[in-house]
Amino acid sequence: MDIKDLLKPFKYKTEIAIRFADMDMFGHANNAVYLTYFEQARSDYWRDIIKWDWKKTGIIVAKAELDYVKPILLDEKIFGFVKTSRLGNSSWDIEYVIVCEEEDGSLTIRTKGKTVQVAIDYATNKPTPIPVVERSLMKNFDNIWLNEI
Repeated sequence: MDIKDLLKPFKYKTEIAIRFADMDMFGHANNAVYLTYFEQARSDYWRDIIKWDWKKTGIIVAKAELDYVKPILLDEKIFGFVKTSRLGNSSWDIEYVIVCEEEDGSLTIRTKGKTVQVAIDYATNKPTPIPVVERSLMKNFDNIWLNEI
């Protein structure tokens, strides 16, 4: 699949800072750090687009999966593309593509992945329905019509 086709459904893009501490002895980002990059990208998405109200409802990541495509190096400029791809009652899926902007301006894929989030009621520490406002923002921003269950 062409990278432009892969990124077409992703409306949200954020730059991800690579830290020296992210590097392993082989000179590339340690495999565990990729999940931190996903976290940074989705946190930016929730802050900028979804406006999640953390005082009312918590979020936990129930499942994470990723496909390593190519190593991330310290001096690279990387971006995270994020989208909500499924909405359930209390859970939803977020998909990610992390890309590197090459010197010629082209983009190359570094990793792809998905996480499943669950809305949590702080008082009971149990799953709770996704708040109406946040659900609506995810649904409308990422055009989730056919995937909703």
